[in-house]
Amino acid sequence: MDFTVIDVETANPNLASICQVGIAVFRGGKLHQTWSSLVNPGDYFHPINISVHGIDENMVSSAPSWAQVYPQILPFVTDQIVASHMPFDRTATLRACQSAGLAHFDCSWLDTARVARRTWSECSQSGYGLKNLAAKLGISFEHHDALEDARAAGEILVHAMTHTGSTAADWCSLANQPLANVLRSFNELGINPHGELAGNVVVFTGALSIPRREAAELAASGGCEIGSGVTKFTTLLVVGDQDIGRLAGKDRSSKHVKAEELIAKGQNIRILGESDFQVLLGFESLGR
Repeated sequence: MDFTVIDVETANPNLASICQVGIAVFRGGKLHQTWSSLVNPGDYFHPINISVHGIDENMVSSAPSWAQVYPQILPFVTDQIVASHMPFDRTATLRACQSAGLAHFDCSWLDTARVARRTWSECSQSGYGLKNLAAKLGISFEHHDALEDARAAGEILVHAMTHTGSTAADWCSLANQPLANVLRSFNELGINPHGELAGNVVVFTGALSIPRREAAELAASGGCEIGSGVTKFTTLLVVGDQDIGRLAGKDRSSKHVKAEELIAKGQNIRILGESDFQVLLGFESLGR
């Protein structure tokens, strides 16, 4: 029943641009210790990200860099089971460590979304987002605060362990086992229902380093459905790295503009760069 949960917020679509980190330590199935810090990403803040978490340049002007908070994080995560809800936070810490020339954490990672999908059948294909699960389980939290999100994810894992009788260590293995109920349509589309990003709908925009068809195949291997345009069903917009680099300026594709409009209206869409997306799926920047 012992584990640590980590959650981060980012300044812009680059996953390495961590501007807040929160850690919740659970011992014996109870919240034991918490720690959090603002982080100066040394990068620009995109208005969309600010609208989500409320953190801006002024708030982190005197905050430590990722390299400076890294030694404080290590005691919480080294040789521990470290949980995060969905693989984005895990990948963001990896990208931040790579940018700073630091070794990534030596721990056993556990995705609490994968745990939830295998614990509650009604959440196997949808409804396993942090906010939805918290509402289902009666967990109160302030969404998009890194520490609050980490605590909520930890409480979801405790509920799952209590419901199933499996420990956090058990779930490190169980979370990678196939779902019992797989929709046939996923197999017909060539989509991996057990992938890291199963349940997401991804749209690509901008100049990618690999052909669109190859990018779509990678996305399908990670569990994503592929959309041709940004709609109310879109959950991920993957932008070519060169285009991501220009986001601090004015140039954005029509898909990008549409995604930002939907985000402003409350739709849960994550915008990220192509290389971050590839690392998220376990591929080290193919075509680079």
